[in-house]
Amino acid sequence: MNQELRQRFAALHQPGNPVLLYNIWDVGSAKAVAEAGAPALATGSYAISEANGYRDGEEIPLNLYLDCTRRIVEGVDVPVTADFESGFAVDPARLADHAQYLAETGVVGCNFEDGEVGGVGLHPIADQAKRIAAVVGSALWVNARTDLFFRRFLAGGDRNDRLLLPETLERAAAYADAGAHSIFVPGPSDRDLIAEICDRSALPVNILMLPGTPDWPVLAEAGVARVSWGAGPWRKAMERLTGEAKALYGAA
Repeated sequence: MNQELRQRFAALHQPGNPVLLYNIWDVGSAKAVAEAGAPALATGSYAISEANGYRDGEEIPLNLYLDCTRRIVEGVDVPVTADFESGFAVDPARLADHAQYLAETGVVGCNFEDGEVGGVGLHPIADQAKRIAAVVGSALWVNARTDLFFRRFLAGGDRNDRLLLPETLERAAAYADAGAHSIFVPGPSDRDLIAEICDRSALPVNILMLPGTPDWPVLAEAGVARVSWGAGPWRKAMERLTGEAKALYGAA
């Protein structure tokens, strides 16, 4: 890992002045976003999986995922953080190995989820803290993701249910104690709720841009330290490609 890039990336996490990560999925998209002036890049698991013919949810083979990540890092000169999903393992010992493999690609950080891959629940807090500690051992900047609000959003429920706040903060505190460097809370769209999460979180907060999420300047005012776009850029690129192809070939 390039320590100078790692330090540059860490310094970008400033509550109120968030780093903006317009997610990429291959060398071409990485170069395009870097050349547009991005100070850092973030891969998206959904986009990388789809671009290689797999569905999201760790269906892409780990070796292929690592190779794609390495190629992206080698193609740009800015820090790259990778969406590591749930680490392609449950056991902390295997996670430690996988995190080391990821660090060897040259990335400076990773997203690491607490949702059970293929399940509907989240790993218990104590178990997830041990898993985070295993990943932290790689020296990557760990953006610990908690999916309490996001899974509610995906289920069509209230994405701003304040009853989810206490456990979210409990997880943030436990993940901080385990060595995580920031907390990723995708899902909420209410500005005041997001501000409270930022005010009370033990870690700098990352918010995901989803339909209905406030624009990033509003998120900055709320104290957010990191904003990411997830699968949005991939979907927009594919929609444009499909639309232009339909216009060319006359498809309905």
